[in-house]
Amino acid sequence: MYTIPSSTFTNSNVSLSASSLSPSSQKFPIFHPPLFPKPFLSPFSLRKQPFTIPVLCKSPEAEEEASPPPQEDEWLQKLPEKSKPLYSHSLPCIEAWLKSLGFFQTKDDRAVWFIHKPDWHAQLSLDVTDLYIRYLKSGPGNLEKDVERRFSYALSREDIENAVLGGP
Repeated sequence: MYTIPSSTFTNSNVSLSASSLSPSSQKFPIFHPPLFPKPFLSPFSLRKQPFTIPVLCKSPEAEEEASPPPQEDEWLQKLPEKSKPLYSHSLPCIEAWLKSLGFFQTKDDRAVWFIHKPDWHAQLSLDVTDLYIRYLKSGPGNLEKDVERRFSYALSREDIENAVLGGP
């Protein structure tokens, strides 16, 4: 039978039980962690850190004067030519293009956009196969009912832009 003196273990979080050295045990001893290990104390954890909260504020005037976010600007620069079909545009490019036209995205459905023009209001939906524009009778103008149009993504961005901004 082999015996190992406990002084050879330098880690105080591991103990060697006497039962693990019995002849009926396997060749390797079983180590058991103590029930309450000693906490590791760092000299940095004993030092009190000052508690600060950074507060960043902008005046409402500064927000109005702010330029579009750099990412949006970046995607506008990556727009393909106006004559290219809309299906050749990436989604971030289409979103940046719609924002540049005055559309704003809804929070409930990221594929639905609205625009408010002096003569009409419209809802634009990016569907899987087509782009839908619905001119709302609830907006300004004399629409008797909502007018809906559908455009294929195979049309050029220029054609879609002219048709959509042309109004009902």
